[in-house]
Amino acid sequence: MTSQNQAPDFSYDLFYTTVNAYYRTAAVKAAIQLGVFDAVGEDGKTLAEIAQVCRASPRGIRILCRFLVSIGFLKNAGELFFMTREMALYLDKKAPGYLGGSIDFLLSPYIMDAFKDLASVVRTGRVTLPDAGVVSPSHPQWVQFARAMAPTMQLPSLLVAELADRQANQPIKVLDVAAGHGLFGLAIARRNPKARVTLIDWESVLQVARENAAKAGLLERVEFRSGDAFTVDFGEEHDVIVLANFLHHFDEEGCEKILKKAHTALKEGGRVLTCEFIANEDRTSPSLAVMFSMMMLGTTPSGETYAYSDLERMFKRTGYNHVELRAIPPAMEKVVISTKSKAQH
Repeated sequence: MTSQNQAPDFSYDLFYTTVNAYYRTAAVKAAIQLGVFDAVGEDGKTLAEIAQVCRASPRGIRILCRFLVSIGFLKNAGELFFMTREMALYLDKKAPGYLGGSIDFLLSPYIMDAFKDLASVVRTGRVTLPDAGVVSPSHPQWVQFARAMAPTMQLPSLLVAELADRQANQPIKVLDVAAGHGLFGLAIARRNPKARVTLIDWESVLQVARENAAKAGLLERVEFRSGDAFTVDFGEEHDVIVLANFLHHFDEEGCEKILKKAHTALKEGGRVLTCEFIANEDRTSPSLAVMFSMMMLGTTPSGETYAYSDLERMFKRTGYNHVELRAIPPAMEKVVISTKSKAQH
């Protein structure tokens, strides 16, 4: 039972807002496609002005914008609809942290299809997607991922680069595994002119990383090595190996295979920086990490979100003597820093 002053553990509203949550998805997607957030801006506009800028029906804009206010994506003061500065950081196309482009991947038909029959996935333990889901070799979905998700990784990549190379004034050898867009390795190279960076991914995905390296003027200091992370040569004597948003695709056995390869490829005293959404020890929070685990359930044969103690155990079992967790606010991800002991042979 709950007291009169406490919110109920379960409610009619919770059930229906959750079952109808696809309204939220559809509304945010429509607002991005119509340019509503760009039209509104921080100064704000009336519904009539928004409809005119977006070339949309007054009724459609009226209902859509009021719904966006109700779910926290817009603010209003009477007839004026606007974004706060914090909203604009993520919803304004000109902002470096713009999230709108991520819908091309997150709401792609391939990803959405993974959840059409989630009961079957839970019942059988097998994804309903063709082959092995998104972890199948050279999966074309990762090219879309690399292009769509790169803007969302701008801030985390800069923060990880600071952890990887604090002084940024000495030669450093860096390996970025499953690099995708390449932003993590490229951020280290941009920060330190003496850094040598190798990016590993499937050849089709590396094309996106090459484009980003070219834009940054870093092609001469970056090596591109194509292949599957489980079989491609990692090289040797690396100071830093970056595993960004990668381990959650695999079970612990798969993760430990990668960690052993990384350990062999590190110089003594070298570090692995693992950037991930990390669950709290209760495994039911924070909500974003738990939601990410659901994505892995639908799209991979064995992946899930791990708690820090899970990752620490995996690293300790594969030879890393010192493992620590670092937050990188304001980014939502956290970083596990694992060191290969100088005394280990």
